[in-house]
Amino acid sequence: MNALTFSAALITFVSVVGPPKVLLSFAHLAKLHAPRQLRTIALLSCGAAIFIGLVVSLTAPVLLDLFHISTPALLLAGGIIFFLYAVGLVLGIPTGVDALGEETPDVTSGLRELLVPFVVSPLAMTALLIEATARSSWTWRSTVAGAYVAVILLDLVCILLLERVLRATHHATFELLGRLLGLLLAAVSIDLVLDGLAVLGVRLSGLGQ
Repeated sequence: MNALTFSAALITFVSVVGPPKVLLSFAHLAKLHAPRQLRTIALLSCGAAIFIGLVVSLTAPVLLDLFHISTPALLLAGGIIFFLYAVGLVLGIPTGVDALGEETPDVTSGLRELLVPFVVSPLAMTALLIEATARSSWTWRSTVAGAYVAVILLDLVCILLLERVLRATHHATFELLGRLLGLLLAAVSIDLVLDGLAVLGVRLSGLGQ
């Protein structure tokens, strides 16, 4: 693998599904679940994320052809979904298990709460599909898959090492960080939408295009 292309893909995935975002997703779970349960959730969710990421990255061209998805459509859909999630963070709207009023500290509820923000992160899946289809070779798709797996493993290590920190940190701190992250993710989602419109040929005045 070319080190430079691997590094570029690695940086992309760190920004969309790296430790800063993942640790915030696990912060709430750390308050509700026992250490053993949290480790089980971390292992299962990371394993599921790796499996889904490998399938998406290695079969990206087939998936896009099968469902007749264009790059602009992918950018617009990913941006809209991620914007909705970001708005929930900014406004403090509960999602996942919290939205249902469930506080049962079990592995199943923990995995369900992590489904959208982590296991099948819209932004991560969008980045995987776009990166994997940037070049038409198995070597490049393998590079993208390797970079994604490396980031997920980094997330897992950070979760296991910082478990006690997450458990001891006050809830208000995570509320503040969550709303700040939501604002940043909303801006990223808008960029995705604008990129999709630009690819469609829509002229966007005042944006330096």
